[in-house]
This record gives sequence, structure tokens and C-alpha cells, in this order.
Amino acid sequence: MAKDDQSWLNAPTTLKQAPAVPTCAFRLSVVRGPDAGADIVVDAATALPTLVGTGEHANLRLRDPEASRRHVSLEVQGPLLRLRDVGSTNGTRVNGLRVAEAFLAGDETIELGSTLIHVVRDETGGRPLPESHEESFGSYVGKSLAMRRLYPICERLAASDVPLVIEGETGTGKEALAEAIHERGPRAGKPFVIFDCTSVPGSLIEAALFGHEKGAFTGAAIAKAGVFEEADGGTLLIDEIGDLDIALQAKLLRAIQKAEVKRIGGAKWTKVDVRIIAATRRDLDAEVQAGRFRDDLFFRLAVARIVLPPLRERREDIELLARHFWQMYGRGKPFPADVLPRLTSHSWPGNVRELANTIARLVALGDLEGSGHDLFMQRRDTKHVDAPGVVESDTIADVVSQNLEFPRARELVQREFERRYVAHLLEQHDGDLERAAAASGIGLRYLRMIRARVR
Repeated sequence: MAKDDQSWLNAPTTLKQAPAVPTCAFRLSVVRGPDAGADIVVDAATALPTLVGTGEHANLRLRDPEASRRHVSLEVQGPLLRLRDVGSTNGTRVNGLRVAEAFLAGDETIELGSTLIHVVRDETGGRPLPESHEESFGSYVGKSLAMRRLYPICERLAASDVPLVIEGETGTGKEALAEAIHERGPRAGKPFVIFDCTSVPGSLIEAALFGHEKGAFTGAAIAKAGVFEEADGGTLLIDEIGDLDIALQAKLLRAIQKAEVKRIGGAKWTKVDVRIIAATRRDLDAEVQAGRFRDDLFFRLAVARIVLPPLRERREDIELLARHFWQMYGRGKPFPADVLPRLTSHSWPGNVRELANTIARLVALGDLEGSGHDLFMQRRDTKHVDAPGVVESDTIADVVSQNLEFPRARELVQREFERRYVAHLLEQHDGDLERAAAASGIGLRYLRMIRARVR
């Protein structure tokens, strides 16, 4: 099991790097309240967002009874300091105005309960932040500044064994980055197992995680290992961990801390050696503050933390990604450069996954202009022209009419969706799993797992 250290921060990187450039930094000084005189510096090289509050894990820990345990988080973004209220009880004010989120340039005041904090730009600058010259990290593609600053961190994380949380909107490539980190590290060649917390009915999640013995419950006809045992020696990606029921979070925490699991119905504990990577589309800071995610599990997992920006915030990657996907499954056709203005002006609510599907559709249907097809599969409702199309299938109608319990209904709909999606995907790519995985935006191992499940 991964050790709780941060040695990866100083590990050497093999990526080609541009000269490290200083980043801007901000100093936060408490000028009123029980902690007057305390201060902290926040810069872009900080591994995790800086947390201010009364909780034991806060970077700037306050004794103010009117402040929340997790009150605000702060991180440098470009030349500004991004402040987010993460669900505090009494709210946050910047220069007297209540805010949920704000971008600070320096010389502002932040009010948390009875505490007043003065923010100034630190003229000495932040710690140097290395940038890579590479345009990809393994199979994860991107040449924007945000990505090039991320790759050296990814390289160090790959060489490490610490737990990692990858956050980002749906479709930003969290799974692809997790697999790339696995493949660049010492566990490459060992199992890379994906467990999606949203794809298993709640009553079966514990068995899926930890396994079960024969006869442990109705339907357990044979003994079966859980994903921890399957990933032994390798990496376990727990996808959408923010959706995991809080009752199971305690059991997951124990498995990670003790590096051992016990199957349902079993009597013995089994030691496992697993590197844990968690991914989520949710704001875990807010989930913790709201009591939906355990604070201790969060800090056990978030020894390192990566936030992937949405595609709309790294538009310089759109052409590179479009050409990358075209090369993957364009079957030697020349790339249609005339579509680039439309691609680069689109808002991409579905992120990289939507772009991949758009290119796949373009390859399959050819010139879409005047063909009756829309490049972006837009909704007919013009108020949602940037959203992917949604069609209610016969399967959904059939399942809804059966009045099943929600977990069972969701399972049936998802299984049918997966069956149709995989069949169509493989037909498009002549059965080539590697090209199909690249087009779909999911990992090759995960595609194989889905195909095996729906056969």
C-alpha cells in the first residue's frame, strides 16, 4: 500500500524541461481575531490548495469559533489568487462583500467569522515552477501551459507510490492520466484495475471492492476476489469516489490504512500491495464540509492532488487533440483543416471526450456540411446549443415502466448502453480495441472490462 510521504516532491524528473520560472505568490496575514499575527504564503508550486479553517488539516489553522473547520481554499491561478468558500457556516467576505468564489490580485481583506486576513502580493515571488517541453505524458495529450506545468509533477508522481486524487469535470481525461501515471511508474506491467463507484449498485459495492466468499449472500454462487485483490502489486483507480456512500468510506479507509481486506463472509484478512489513485468530478472540499465525504479519508487519499482544467480553459490544445484523434482512427485520410475554426470556437461542455467523439463522427460521416448532420450533435433546443445531444431510448422507457428499485433500473440501463456503445465503437474501428479506446476517451483495460461484462 502506498506510504504517506511526500518524497515524490523532490524526486528527479526525466522529462525535458524549460528553465524553471518564478511564479507569483501571495502572503496572507491575520490582522484581527484570536490568531492575529499568524501568516502563510501561497504560491503556484503548492501541491494542494491551501486550506484555511479550524480543522486539524487546515494549512492556516484558526481558533476562531465563528470560522468553519474547512472555511476557504486558496490556490494561485496565473497572476491571481483564487479563493473558494467550501461550504462554510457563516460565509466569507472579501472587502466586505459576501462571496462564494473570488479572484484576488493583492491588497484585499478576507473576513472569516471574527477573523480578518489581509492579502498582499509577495514581491519576492513564489518557488520556481518547472515547465516541460513535451506535448504529451504517455497517452495523455496537451501542449498548453497548464499541461506543460503539470507533466513534471506527473512524472514525479509516477515514480512515487503515494495516494493521488485527480479532480476534473467529466471528460477531462482523469482515467487516461491515471493509466499514464501507472504505465510510467515502477508498477507498469502489473495490474491496473478500475473501479467505478457509479457503475455498481449500492448493495454490491462492498463485495466488488473487497470480494466475497461462496454463499456470503443470495446470488454468491462462487467465491470472488474484489478489486483490491485483483490490483495486488499494481494500481487501483477508484473512479468517481465522491459518489461512494459514506457508510462504505470507513471500510475503504481501513483497507487503505491497514493494507488488508477481508471478503464478505470470510474469516481472514488478506494483505494487499496496491497504489491508490482516486478520481472525481465532484468538489471534494465542499463534499467534506457538507459531511458527505469523510475528512480522514480525504486526507489519506489526497497526499498528492491534481486538478485537470476543462478543455475550454486550454483552447491551444484543441487542434493538437483533434489531429491526434484523427491520426488514431482516420485510416490515412487527410485531416480536414477547414473544420478547425468550428472546433476551436466550440465551448466543449463534454471536454476531451466530446472532442474525441466529434472527430470519430467526422471520420465516419465525412463532410458534414449540408448532409443533415451536425458536427457537435447539438440539442434541438437552441437554449442548449453547446450541449451534447440526448435521446431517450426504448430501453429507458422499458426499464422505467417496470417500476424497479433505482439501483436495479440503473444497472439495466447502463448495461444496455454499454452493450450498444461498445458494439458501435468496435464496428467503427474494425474491431481494433486500441483505436476504439482512443476514440472513446477511456482506457484500453477498462474497454476490455466493459466488453467482457456485456458479452
